[in-house]
Amino acid sequence: MTATPAHLSPSADEPERRIALVDLLDRVLAGGVVITGDITLSIADVDLVRISLRTLISSVSALEPALRWEDDGASG
Repeated sequence: MTATPAHLSPSADEPERRIALVDLLDRVLAGGVVITGDITLSIADVDLVRISLRTLISSVSALEPALRWEDDGASG
């Protein structure tokens, strides 16, 4: 038995919307997505290590126009 939180379950007014995994990946890679996170290791309320993570996931073809613009701006 699985439980779905009330805020995630579709209501009677909203039909359930299904998206295929390949469509989701296509949208993410076309527009890009940034994932950020912070990890802090502490002992006795003393922060010892803090790691900040930032990752950009996108397809090369989506970033290619911006890269060309940077190359043209640097040479001209």
